[in-house]
Amino acid sequence: MAKATYQKPKGTADLLPGESSKWHFVEETARLLFNDYQYHEIRTPIFENFEVFSRTSGDTSDVVTKEMYDFFDKGERRMALRPEGTAGVVRAFVENKLFGPEFQKPYKAFYIGPMFRYERPQAGRMRQFHQIGVEAFGSESPALDAEMIAMVVDLFQTLGLTQLKVAVNSLGDIESRHNYREALIAYLTPFFDELSKDSQVRLEKNPLRVLDSKDQADQAIVANAPSILDYLSDDAKVRFEQLQRYLDALGVEYEVDATVVRGLDYYNHTIFEVMTQSKALGTGWTTIAGGGRYSGLVSELGGPELPGIGFGIGLERLMLLLADEQANLPGIAPLDVYVAHQGEGTEVTALQMVQAVRAFGYSADCDFSDRKLKGQFKTADREQARYIIVIGEQELLAQSANLKNMTTGHEITVKLAELYTNLPAYIDESIEQNEGENNA
Repeated sequence: MAKATYQKPKGTADLLPGESSKWHFVEETARLLFNDYQYHEIRTPIFENFEVFSRTSGDTSDVVTKEMYDFFDKGERRMALRPEGTAGVVRAFVENKLFGPEFQKPYKAFYIGPMFRYERPQAGRMRQFHQIGVEAFGSESPALDAEMIAMVVDLFQTLGLTQLKVAVNSLGDIESRHNYREALIAYLTPFFDELSKDSQVRLEKNPLRVLDSKDQADQAIVANAPSILDYLSDDAKVRFEQLQRYLDALGVEYEVDATVVRGLDYYNHTIFEVMTQSKALGTGWTTIAGGGRYSGLVSELGGPELPGIGFGIGLERLMLLLADEQANLPGIAPLDVYVAHQGEGTEVTALQMVQAVRAFGYSADCDFSDRKLKGQFKTADREQARYIIVIGEQELLAQSANLKNMTTGHEITVKLAELYTNLPAYIDESIEQNEGENNA
């Protein structure tokens, strides 16, 4: 009987050592940079009550109707794997009363983690995917919008991306959206029979979502739709002009693009996308980050009426882009010290030495397969060890070891007791000697 074989679920991926090191570098770069802007990490559950997402995303959105992984648990409670990060952060913000007077406003937070959507897997789009996201609550200021756009651009540039395009738009206030909604319905209604079935439903419930349609026939129709910028109220126009002045002051290059929209009801005023051109992500300009200002989410989940703004970055797409751009991302870090040993009684000493090396903060490894020294040296080379400590039977008798710089070949004999207690000094001494030899 043949053994059963198992494969990962469709739309998921294994991140193997080496590749995961690159992911960690990108995530840590984001953490450090966001902290500079006073955004701090928040971690929310991977699954939430279904209503957390249905109330915030809307019952007619594709996320809720088609893509969400939802299930009933053993207590017959309806749960869902998170399809995006904002709703969980808002729920945590409300539940933990982070809107209280003792907390600084705006309240700034970021998250990094896996999300889940049932959709057709393709390059950069997975059923389990990962997002870096940022949210800020409690400020209406367009200066905050500008800072957030500058921050995401800062992140991409720090990672080495240069071919970026920032597109900004405004959805205006309630008055603006109401006027635009009426104009959009008037424009789309004559095309009703030509629209996809999904867009026909959206036209009746939320016509702005028609603008988000991925159907090619729908896209051809909406290409000539009226612009939201022609329907902004006076206050919304002033606010959008302020945003542009702030972006100019920060040196952020951008384009005003009225085709950038967010179909969900809670978005208002500033929305933005950061795009790039890369063969790895398809032809033309591809969005690698998107976000905007919203209202109603905090109150929808039981908190006070507070505004928010945020953005999300898909990590899979970002990693494909960085690989295509040949960004300088670290793989597995070279080994600091390899401890080779051979002969009776040397294995115990080698284990003790490895632990002593690690106690000084260096990475260390040794042989666990009883191989000859030649095989251990090959392993040290393969692991790109900076130094090798060799302990044989004669060294054990003399309570000493050979310490070798693998880059220069310089080798010294050191007492084991000295290595146990003062290894950094001997490595530094070896480095200084080698530098002196190289400069001679």
